[in-house]
Amino acid sequence: MFKSKNPKLFPLSALALACLPHFARADNAPAEAPAASGAAATTAATTATTAAATSAEKLSTVVVTGNPLRSSEAPGQLRSLAGDELTLQRGTSLGDTLSGLSGVSSTYFGPNANRPTIRGLDGDRVRLLSNSGASVDASSLSFDHAVPMDPLVIERVEVLRGASALLYGGNALGGVVNTLDNRIPRQRQNELSGVTEFRLGGANGERSAAAVLDGGSGDWAWHADIAGRRTDDLRVPRFTDPEGQTGSRVRNSASESQGGAVGGSRQFSNGYVGLSLDSYRTDYGVTVEPDVKIKMQRERLANAGEFRWNDGPLRRLQWQASSSRYEHRELEGDGAVGTVFNSRGKDLRVEAEHAPIGLLRGIVGTQIERGDFSALGEEALVPTTRTRSAAVFVLEQVQLGDWHLSAGGRREQVRVNSDGDSTDSTTPRFGGPDQRRFKPGSLSLSANWHLASQWELSLNLNQSERAPTFAELYANGVHVATGAFERGDTQLGLEKARGSELSLGWEQGGAGVRVGIYRTRFSNYIALQATGEHEDDQPVYAYRGVRAQLQGFEVEAHQEWKLAAGNLRLTAALDAVRGTELATGEALPRLAPMKAVLSAEWRQGPWSSRVEWRGVARQDRVPALDEATPGYGMVRVALARQFRIGESDALWYLRLDNLGNQLAYNASSPLTIRGYAPLPGRAAQTGVQIRF
Repeated sequence: MFKSKNPKLFPLSALALACLPHFARADNAPAEAPAASGAAATTAATTATTAAATSAEKLSTVVVTGNPLRSSEAPGQLRSLAGDELTLQRGTSLGDTLSGLSGVSSTYFGPNANRPTIRGLDGDRVRLLSNSGASVDASSLSFDHAVPMDPLVIERVEVLRGASALLYGGNALGGVVNTLDNRIPRQRQNELSGVTEFRLGGANGERSAAAVLDGGSGDWAWHADIAGRRTDDLRVPRFTDPEGQTGSRVRNSASESQGGAVGGSRQFSNGYVGLSLDSYRTDYGVTVEPDVKIKMQRERLANAGEFRWNDGPLRRLQWQASSSRYEHRELEGDGAVGTVFNSRGKDLRVEAEHAPIGLLRGIVGTQIERGDFSALGEEALVPTTRTRSAAVFVLEQVQLGDWHLSAGGRREQVRVNSDGDSTDSTTPRFGGPDQRRFKPGSLSLSANWHLASQWELSLNLNQSERAPTFAELYANGVHVATGAFERGDTQLGLEKARGSELSLGWEQGGAGVRVGIYRTRFSNYIALQATGEHEDDQPVYAYRGVRAQLQGFEVEAHQEWKLAAGNLRLTAALDAVRGTELATGEALPRLAPMKAVLSAEWRQGPWSSRVEWRGVARQDRVPALDEATPGYGMVRVALARQFRIGESDALWYLRLDNLGNQLAYNASSPLTIRGYAPLPGRAAQTGVQIRF
């Protein structure tokens, strides 16, 4: 089915990951060191620095907005993109934007519906957040459901993983992806600032534009943003799809999207309170079916606030709350609506930081979520369901000389209700009403040891449990967009896992090396597996609980030189994950293969450039009913220049992707989709970002 050459991946010296074992969650900047926001954040990140300079700091220990105790976070637990680096890495989807980070890959349903995959875990095991609040959508339900956000208006993305993410529960076992913007301003803004960006080109012929404005007066601050994007069918190297059709375009992959938001806040001497309202809409085609279109929209109302005190038993109180409405319509070629997915969700998360008790610092908190989901139409594959969850969590940390110790836990109660078949159903599939109750819990212990001024060793141990989703429990029908019959299991129990991670890092001057190894063992792993059966002329994929193990490593190294002709930085990274069903020895499905990245960055004055080679190994360790995916190597070149337009700072950039026009496929995609949607071919994209 697939035609591609597998490049030889050579060993890379050096390593990845010294993990400062804090729990982390994306949140507001600390009062003593507030994070820049809105256009001001972008200006601060880019004025007087270049994209390469920004990138050079990513492997250093930084203060993470996502850490509940506002302490430093080492890069083993954090990957982030911001400033010019984010501008140059942005794709049309969140998964595409993050797929180059170490340990991070992406599902792939053509260019429009891609979701991040972290260390081999995807779907409901990777928690997507927007400004630390729940992002209510259906992207974890199926590969064709897009994440309802446009990377054009995001000012920072944080990927938090391992033990750092477990304060969000078992469905953050893979990690947390938090997108940050300034839709609820967190600090005073007494002057107008903004960012505009225009992009053209790429393999999908993208035409996009975005504008962000921030302002305020006195104690009041406001924000507004708008973005729009239009693309054509994706251009790829010449290929033959599973139906025998040959061409150089991915059929039915064009898209159009619009989004925007307004928000405001009241600032106080010891905190803030604010509101925001955002809307996102997109229309895109389904690659498996040449005449099926998807119309998706989401509206979200969010509230956030924080208060701080210098004395007393309570030092900080912070909350985020949101209410979302999501709709996803699958349209047939004649315009008839096949299935309508509706989701209504509300969430509230409150954190309280207590006064230090000796050397002990900590937080306690609670999170309440509720979601109502329905799939209406003859092709609905899940019944109407209601999910309710409530959780409490705690995190405590202590510094003892060169040792930093952390302990945390979370306890939840989850209830999933199914309405079963409707009374007027002509083809019963879901049975009668049903209810399942679960009590998942998560625990983590971690230690970080500064062996010497340049060395750092860390160990993380964790245990987590995840309640199965309504789709894993009750799905039973054809999903037209993915070309599969999906079947749940109402008897599924908690997904249970125990994990460990060991990492070592060294950094001095312009050089650094980090290496990490990890293993997660599941006593019950909920896998979506091909059964070999067919129903309604479609292959059957069923959710099953199996014993499984995931293990892998990540390696990174960098070296920087200051030369007369400019600054040169070389980086190398290598990561791999191996997943096995323990009872059979068979590989777990849809795991990303080993990935290597080599890059060289040069900067001189206002100019910067980057050459990157990304090699992905052949994935031939697959389940019996899957097929091997060939490896590939791709080269990307980027050139950027800072300049001034009157009183405004600006950045022009040019990006050339897949210079060798390599035909490649994504091993993380289901077999029913993979052969219809190769990765993008050779293309050029240019853009301008103006900051004032």
